[in-house]
Amino acid sequence: MSKQPAPTVAIVGGGFAGVAVARHLERRLPGHWQILLLSRENYITYNPLLAEVVGASILPGHVVAPIRQMVRRTRFHMVNVARVDLEQRRLILAEPDAEPISWDRLVLACGVRADLTRVPGMAEHAVPLKLLGDALALRNRILVQLERAARHPDPEVRRRLTRFVVVGGGFSGVEVAGELQDFLAEAVRYYPEVNADHCRVALIHSRDRLLNEISEGLGRYAGKRMRRNGIEIHLGARVARVDEEGVELTGGGRVEGATVVATIGTAPVGLMDRVPLPKEKGRIVTAPDLSVADHPDIWAVGDCALVMNQHDGRPSPPTAQFAIRQAALVADNLARREAGRETRPFGYRSRGQLASIGHNKAVAEVYGLRLSGFPAWLLWRGFYLLQIPTLLRKVRVYFEWNWQMLFPPDIVHLRFTRSGDNRWIFEADGKPPPKHRQT
Repeated sequence: MSKQPAPTVAIVGGGFAGVAVARHLERRLPGHWQILLLSRENYITYNPLLAEVVGASILPGHVVAPIRQMVRRTRFHMVNVARVDLEQRRLILAEPDAEPISWDRLVLACGVRADLTRVPGMAEHAVPLKLLGDALALRNRILVQLERAARHPDPEVRRRLTRFVVVGGGFSGVEVAGELQDFLAEAVRYYPEVNADHCRVALIHSRDRLLNEISEGLGRYAGKRMRRNGIEIHLGARVARVDEEGVELTGGGRVEGATVVATIGTAPVGLMDRVPLPKEKGRIVTAPDLSVADHPDIWAVGDCALVMNQHDGRPSPPTAQFAIRQAALVADNLARREAGRETRPFGYRSRGQLASIGHNKAVAEVYGLRLSGFPAWLLWRGFYLLQIPTLLRKVRVYFEWNWQMLFPPDIVHLRFTRSGDNRWIFEADGKPPPKHRQT
């Protein structure tokens, strides 16, 4: 008698949700099940700390963790999934001549990507902050702008080169604006040709206060504190157009700055457009137990899924906090269904929100407790230190943070070039220089 192939669960997406699903399934599924995890990268990125990379508070390698070190039974494949064949239950890979991957149960945890198409000129002139490469590119651009300002003869050009505009007053925008301001204040001392008063950060937000996800009082405090630190805040303002010298605002007005950072706008990854499943605004609509309607063997979690939260009757926000809880429930429900037991709906009450606002200050709202200033900053660092994947990276980040408090920031421009190659991978304008240019 021929041996029956092992039943396979395939997880598409190697972010926090996908890795969490795999780790939970390792404990819940019987040993004869095969668990596959597929991702374009062989690491996960801890996005809440990308702003820290921009401000040189921690090293780039400390916000990523290898997936293979985070799973045990799971087989990991670094591949690009091009299409999902629902009829044949196969994953079609983008690599030439790659064999399709068969699955019996499928979990989609694809996440989202940055969307710079919402504002004219943003795709050409703005720097997103979604990936580790974005954080490295922005950090290098800051240093290149300082170097350019140090040698440019025109004071007006020097002023524009050292002005930075952040679009979006949510968590990412507030944190990167605070880190940017702190980094500029420390780094400018090594550029005597640059006027420190000209190094400015402007933050543009369409609402009447920052951080609308937390209480009004903390949002107002964040705005006042950041203004006191020298950040120029524009509330109730919308960006109409982005160009190489700054942004134009809807209704008139302009904010100058040679570097624009975009923290608004996300869109589904390309695979979602090719998955024939019910979607709303690009997100897969799930049943209460996170399975997909009419497809009981397919589940969706994280940013790519539209999951109603039974706790408050609202769609779950696209945050890691919710994605990790969804991942645990998917693993439990998948195991329950295989055992013939009833699945459970998703319901979760947020523990709270935290945001660093620069200059060793933060705002925090945890289990109804509201903190601000230095105590909130300590809580912010402690919370994220516990959440960082793997013990090795927790230790590294802990020592890196303490080192950074005692010594000046690292102002090395990380130019990644190969011998014999004159191209700059991370140019200040995001484009490679002319071929005749020597580095």
